[in-house]
Amino acid sequence: MTGRLPHLVRSDARDNRARILDAARAVFAEEGLVAPMREVARHAGVGPATLYRHFPTKRALITETFAEQRRTCHTIVRDALADSDPWRGFRHLVEQICELHAHSRGFADAFMTAFPEAMDFYADRERAVRAVAELAHRAQKAGRLRPGFVVDDLLLMLMAHRGVQDVPRAARLAASRRFAAYLIEAFRAVPENAVPESAVPGDAAREGAAPETGASPPLPPAPRLRFAYPRSTADSLPGEPNRGPSGETCP
Repeated sequence: MTGRLPHLVRSDARDNRARILDAARAVFAEEGLVAPMREVARHAGVGPATLYRHFPTKRALITETFAEQRRTCHTIVRDALADSDPWRGFRHLVEQICELHAHSRGFADAFMTAFPEAMDFYADRERAVRAVAELAHRAQKAGRLRPGFVVDDLLLMLMAHRGVQDVPRAARLAASRRFAAYLIEAFRAVPENAVPESAVPGDAAREGAAPETGASPPLPPAPRLRFAYPRSTADSLPGEPNRGPSGETCP
């Protein structure tokens, strides 16, 4: 019987560690890195002593919590650099980094090194920044990226993208994709003689794939958002019927 005790202790320890990491992912995803350690412990159903025995510092917990996202980020950067089409690689990097950030406020905080506890993520951000610089240079040489683009524009974009975290969870990913699509269109170098999308013949027009002509691909679907406060009938959006206080349609 006593021979089984060390095994049971190790099994319990592994279970506690897994619960703590699951809880940290959930808590940090919604609250960001400002969430206190005690909230992670409460969510995991363990005591503070157990939490600190596995993760003595918040920095250690953050690093382990987002290990998978960091590996994904490395893959995104590597694949973008390996793409033979620098504009396509640039687009995919922007889209996928935004999507990665949309899934977790905490990872976005860590990636942007908004907290001292997240300094281990500095290298990840620098790697992504260097990749963007290289892709931007190649895409500009190919005439696909607007000449005025600088790497700081990406950081500015990611700072603005953090506002997506305030969107309801069900619409967050759709909002992130649409935001990224608009940003990519802003970065695109459109030739002066660009052909309108409606003028693109055949399969290219049907698929919305006319990057070589300068036409824009279709945007991702818009998320269905609702304001968190009641709106007056004068505040109705264009194309949306006026509604009274009880939600009835007004003339």
